Amino acid sequence: MNFRNTVEFEVTGEYGLFADPITRVGGEKFTYQVPTYEALKGILQSIYWKPTLIWIIDEVRVMNPIQTETKGIKPIKFQNSDNDLSYYTYLKDCRYQVRAHFIWNDNRPELAGDRDENKHHNIAKRMIQKGGRRDIFLGVRECQGYVRPCVFGEGTGFYDEIPELNFGMMYHGITYADEAYDVRTEGKMCIRLWQAVMKNGVISFLPPWECIHREVREMNVKPFGSAHGNFSPIGEGGDLSDVVDKSAL
Repeated sequence: MNFRNTVEFEVTGEYGLFADPITRVGGEKFTYQVPTYEALKGILQSIYWKPTLIWIIDEVRVMNPIQTETKGIKPIKFQNSDNDLSYYTYLKDCRYQVRAHFIWNDNRPELAGDRDENKHHNIAKRMIQKGGRRDIFLGVRECQGYVRPCVFGEGTGFYDEIPELNFGMMYHGITYADEAYDVRTEGKMCIRLWQAVMKNGVISFLPPWECIHREVREMNVKPFGSAHGNFSPIGEGGDLSDVVDKSAL
């Protein structure tokens, strides 16, 4: 489904690592076969983020064959400044098409004056053309990514002729208190899970409110606004700020 404020882009990278944070408690990291909803949302937030809105990832199209590569890594032990030895399994030669849209964050009534759909949509599209406002990563910091505009569905994908691939129960993302949408998530931090299925190379994500939820802990909403010094108007006669204090990012 196309929304009025839909954005489409392609993200590429030599490597990607989309690990399950629920099970990633040891020294080893093993990637999922496909990007998670939360990782793609993080990419969009690096392209353009505002507390006024929430990005919703609609679909991802897997363009290249799924390949993995295992590397020996020496992560630092910060307790004693020594090195450890681990094996990380990465996705290789990543290329994905992404379609997404945004909704207003109803948990931010103090930012209601910044709900200018046309403004935010146009800024987001310009930031995609420029490659994003901040660095793009495919899951983890060491996996640099690059974005550019595209038309979702154009070009030939490796899995276009594969009717269905089921990836089982997957981590979907984290719902924080400032993005709560019902009583299940209000004032809480929750993990979301879902059943991931790829059809003809395309994964259509469930929206966050339709996923399975598991509460992690209680959580307060961080306030934004002029009174808190992290969101202010541009000035007399202008739209509300495009300026957010970088300490708040």
